[in-house]
Amino acid sequence: MSQLVISEISNRIGTITLNRPEKRNALGPDLVEELTLAFEEMEKDDSVKIILLKASGKAFCAGADLAYLKSLQTFSYEENLEDSKRLLKLFNLIYNFPKVVIAQIQGHALAGGCGLVTVCDFAFSVPEALFGYTEVRIGFIPALVSVFLQEQIGASTTQELLLSGEMITASKAAELGLITSVVPSDFLDKSVEDFALKLASQNSGNSMTETKRLLRMIGKKEREENLVLAAEVNAKARSHEDCIKGISSFLEKKSPNW
Repeated sequence: MSQLVISEISNRIGTITLNRPEKRNALGPDLVEELTLAFEEMEKDDSVKIILLKASGKAFCAGADLAYLKSLQTFSYEENLEDSKRLLKLFNLIYNFPKVVIAQIQGHALAGGCGLVTVCDFAFSVPEALFGYTEVRIGFIPALVSVFLQEQIGASTTQELLLSGEMITASKAAELGLITSVVPSDFLDKSVEDFALKLASQNSGNSMTETKRLLRMIGKKEREENLVLAAEVNAKARSHEDCIKGISSFLEKKSPNW
């Protein structure tokens, strides 16, 4: 049985790799749990100064595992809320992580996968990658990411991205501030490694940690309240008839008639 997440440490850089390429690294419960554990282990390791989040295969992350999401439609609201809170725990863990987290994006990052990018501190992408919060296209709601995204790029742009569900290019994502930089695919590995090594060698680990902690303290109370609401909206949306129809249509490779 293959590992869903691979962790490695070298030169004070901890690399966490999503390893479910046959499902485009879709976020099923097992992958979410393994990612959470991997970050928790890296947090405890004093030899690690920078975290690099990568993915295997052609896609960075296609978002939620829709087959699993469909099964949740038979769950109670309370069960769905607990499941939503597990993804929230992962997003919160990365967003508030005491060490710098860099996303290396070699392929499309959509829906929850784009959410993963959103909660990282830096993100470098190949030009071919597409980004988008496509939940509204399948009758779902981009609830959890809305809180982090609005804080990162502002209310107006967040509204445009979440309500349209449009996929955007890497260059557009960089222009909006969603990602840090676009790098030719042949140079992605080296560019990200060089950047991570520069941070590790030139910057004080304590200073980066305390700076990040300070930034996260700004608006913390409101953010936490909004995330509780977002988790509830996420759980409620799963049993709505639009979500049921949208996910079924997607899995059957049909276009839902809205």
